[in-house]
Amino acid sequence: MGRLLLYLGTGFAVFYLMLLLGTMFFADTVSGPAALWQDLYQEVALLLGAVLPAFLMGHLEERSVDDYGLPRRQAFGKMFWVGTIWGLVAITVLLVAMRGAHILYFGHFALHGARILTFAAFWGVFYLVVGLFEDFLFRGYMLFTLAQSTGFWPAAVILSCAFGAVHLRNPGEGWVGALGAAAIGFFLCLTLRRIGTLWFAIGFHAAWDWGETYLYAVPNSGTYEPGHLLSTTFNGPPWLTGGTVGPEGSVLCFVLLALLWVIFDRVYPQARYKEPVS
Repeated sequence: MGRLLLYLGTGFAVFYLMLLLGTMFFADTVSGPAALWQDLYQEVALLLGAVLPAFLMGHLEERSVDDYGLPRRQAFGKMFWVGTIWGLVAITVLLVAMRGAHILYFGHFALHGARILTFAAFWGVFYLVVGLFEDFLFRGYMLFTLAQSTGFWPAAVILSCAFGAVHLRNPGEGWVGALGAAAIGFFLCLTLRRIGTLWFAIGFHAAWDWGETYLYAVPNSGTYEPGHLLSTTFNGPPWLTGGTVGPEGSVLCFVLLALLWVIFDRVYPQARYKEPVS
């Protein structure tokens, strides 16, 4: 517990210092494109707050920071791109199923010309940073350390619940959506267990969020962002569409996650995660 508190305390200090530094670049209140850049800066600050303390903990524990789930030699390698394909296909299958049930309509293009590529790139970078931050925070150092006391799967359950709970801060989020986020987090723990690193999970996470926010223009864990490609609308009960939460609040999302679990279990049957030794 002491190591986790030191990790989190150091991470908060790094994040706070980054926010102080950010006051040099951003006004107290921003709007328009500046607000998007400020959001990206905050995500970078959160990422640094999650990753930099791991180097300190690695030094104190006499380990390589690579042991915590992000081996640098595999950065953006094969498994990252395989995870990206899985994530994009998964969110596409979910939304196409909603379209087939006549509860979702993709509408028309909301962007034109160069703005299509500009926002595609921006949201790609944004959700890559989000994926790196959230997956390393909840499935990197903390899971590695907690698993030494509880075992892998109890630690995965605890941190997946925490992952779901933090989404309740989002304005349009609800308990069902938070449960959906927790279920996604638990599936990503399975990918870590079987692949042995977080790179598949990060690719999946980034592509899923990118598909929701930019490509298909649906709410993402209770948030609806500008700069989306389509003008998608829902027409159905919240238990099917997810309502303000988005697809993660739909019962269909839980069905999809169950199918993903079964398929992934068959494709990657062997556990490759390096069990932590205290």
